[in-house]
Amino acid sequence: MKIAIGADHGGYSLKEVLKKHLLERGFDVEDFGTFDTQSCHYPVYAEKVARAVAAKEAELGVLVCGTGIGMSIAANKVKGIRAAAVSDCFTAQATREHNDSNILCLGERTVGPGLAMRIVDTWLDASFLGGRHQTRVDMISALEK
Repeated sequence: MKIAIGADHGGYSLKEVLKKHLLERGFDVEDFGTFDTQSCHYPVYAEKVARAVAAKEAELGVLVCGTGIGMSIAANKVKGIRAAAVSDCFTAQATREHNDSNILCLGERTVGPGLAMRIVDTWLDASFLGGRHQTRVDMISALEK
């Protein structure tokens, strides 16, 4: 599975930890930047990852900024994206199972590296349940028109 990953300067260090973790788990990872801690604008990286996921160039995406919130707001502007800002394992699992999220957004300032890796693992190991949840995802998709 290919995973697109990106971060701004506030999430760069955690992105690097997560990229290494994903590679060790055997995932194909495409890094859309940023590539250092110089100040930059998170919507640039949110868009790059979101467009890659929406175009099916990657199955899923991971975005990191200071809180994960800015990245999720920006990524959700791209049609077909369901990005969720998450800071615990329960929510990570629920957003995959119930919302069919395709981008996980994390905050380097809100979760440490150990928890972030557990959140990513939980999210990746969960899968969409469909059924009544599909109706709700379809309703969300209809809002994009």
